[in-house]
Amino acid sequence: MGMTMTQKILAAHAGLPEVRAGQLIEADLDLVLGNDITTPVAIHEMKKMDNPSVFHKDKIALVMDHFIPNKDIKSAQNCKCCREFALRHEITNYFDVGEMGIEHALLPEKGLTVPGDAIIGADSHTCTYGALGAFSTGVGSTDMAAGMATGRAWFKVPSAIQFVLTGKPRGWVCGKDIILHIIGRIGVDGALYKSMEFVGDGVSHLSMDDRFTICNMAIEAGGKNGIFPVDETTMQYLEAHATREFTVYKADEDAEYDEVYTIDLSELKPTVSFPHLPENTRTVDEAGGIRIDQSVIGSCTNGRIGDMRAAAAVMKGRKVAKGVRCIVIPATQAIYLQAMREGLLETFIEAGAVVSTPTCGPCLGGYMGILAEGERCISTTNRNFVGRMGHVDSEIYLASPAVAAASAVLGKISSPAELGL
Repeated sequence: MGMTMTQKILAAHAGLPEVRAGQLIEADLDLVLGNDITTPVAIHEMKKMDNPSVFHKDKIALVMDHFIPNKDIKSAQNCKCCREFALRHEITNYFDVGEMGIEHALLPEKGLTVPGDAIIGADSHTCTYGALGAFSTGVGSTDMAAGMATGRAWFKVPSAIQFVLTGKPRGWVCGKDIILHIIGRIGVDGALYKSMEFVGDGVSHLSMDDRFTICNMAIEAGGKNGIFPVDETTMQYLEAHATREFTVYKADEDAEYDEVYTIDLSELKPTVSFPHLPENTRTVDEAGGIRIDQSVIGSCTNGRIGDMRAAAAVMKGRKVAKGVRCIVIPATQAIYLQAMREGLLETFIEAGAVVSTPTCGPCLGGYMGILAEGERCISTTNRNFVGRMGHVDSEIYLASPAVAAASAVLGKISSPAELGL
């Protein structure tokens, strides 16, 4: 029996001719990632080791992004801990204020993630890099510590679910709508510890930003990772960003999948996830015009330049509704600069939105947009759990940048079509 893309990558990094679902392996790592929340815990664990040094200063990335710029003394202390560790071990890829960005947008942009890589990160949305044909998955801080010290990690080889994407998305449908539709269909545990592998002719109609978004939210279906095949779109992105050689892996024709889902992208509509789970999805025209208090456009899921362009296209020449707070967060400094050069930031500000420096911000209830009791927010982030963005009696509705922008303008959950777009 053949192997899936993920299984081939894991086999290669374990030095094995083949692996099977459920097999325990130890694999070499190409990159170990941590942020300002998870890295201090890993550093503390490393201090317990006999020889607490890093395996390779170029293969560790520490990104200060969750509470940056520091919002309080505790977050400042966390960043100081990371900064001193990076200096002590001469970590090449340390990103702080001024050159920072949200980690899962920043690392591909910097060329630190390429096809065929095996990557772990002490952040659940590390699965983002599967968009480039890499195996990437989130781990705990203890596993991060072991990875930084040894350059290796233990895995149970995942089985896989294949998603055959056909057709071309219509209207304002984008990657966010596709992954919300999938999660709504299979549930938040529908892919538990499985690889979500996306194939089909529909893939060619998806931008890299779409693919990053889809893989980013694989974890919201319980997935171990998400992964796309490497195609012309991928190669064009890599030509602009990759800084090292890479290996492209393809699934065998006789690879085994637990389930196969076929999704016609041309039939999908803009989709919204209602509180308090990502699986609680409805199309935007079923949302019933629910009034909102805040709209957030950004995050590791939807803070890329394509997301900024989509939101600006909706908000151009329009005003944010009275009583609504609209917060736009470009995911990296480069995206911020590009948005500025294209006049997108001007569009947001003239519409009555605020534009933040790159940060995870309100996504995890950090800062830059915490919700009060009873408030509703439509957000391009990835989770809408109880209390995720503030008060336990607030509500979060997940949507695409275009829907979040239209909702900000109309003051209620809305489709761009309601603005005549």
